[in-house]
Amino acid sequence: MSLSYLPFNDALYGYMLGQRTDANDPVLEALRNETRALGEIGNMAISPDQCSFMSLLVALTGTKLALEIGTFTGSSSISIARGLSPGGRLICIDHEFKWTSIARRYWVKAGLQDRIEMRLGNAREQLQRFHSSIPLDFVFIDADKENYDIYYEAVLPRVRSGGLIVLDNMLQGGRVAEPMERKSGPVRAIDALNRKLAADRRVQAVLVPIADGLYLCRKR
Repeated sequence: MSLSYLPFNDALYGYMLGQRTDANDPVLEALRNETRALGEIGNMAISPDQCSFMSLLVALTGTKLALEIGTFTGSSSISIARGLSPGGRLICIDHEFKWTSIARRYWVKAGLQDRIEMRLGNAREQLQRFHSSIPLDFVFIDADKENYDIYYEAVLPRVRSGGLIVLDNMLQGGRVAEPMERKSGPVRAIDALNRKLAADRRVQAVLVPIADGLYLCRKR
């Protein structure tokens, strides 16, 4: 099979980042700088191109109600909230007060605090208690990898037909393509979920090579 894809280098990636609406966003840039200063854990934040892509997806789906599982310092929540339809709302679930307190500060800086609700606690327990009078339009999953499948199954019945579920880190730095015996527990979990989503007739799915891999699942 002949494969057609473009390998990236720093120069090309930098060029691509410059070709976005609001590429020089002062709020997200300040948040990125503060998150980078946290050290290695700062790599958990989504990339600038993911931020723009997320806002676009949310706007395209006309999202009124969005759910985020795994907020960290807030780049993704800001991007999702910015794409919401007028009167739209984002509910965030995360267990870590330390990092989400940074997110809260930047929600205020971005003028989005009235659109976002933070629910601190274990995601599985929070999802069991989750109730809404309207279905979800958009879900972003970016939490502990070994529980992704549980989160996916929990939210899918709550998503409207035509709604979108997006899962992050689905390439695991390329390790999903390694032989099974070399894969760690989280990589095996993501690999299994990738294969499940590709065969899941409840959704229309595609794995997109943005950052560490975004899986887009449109509910049928």
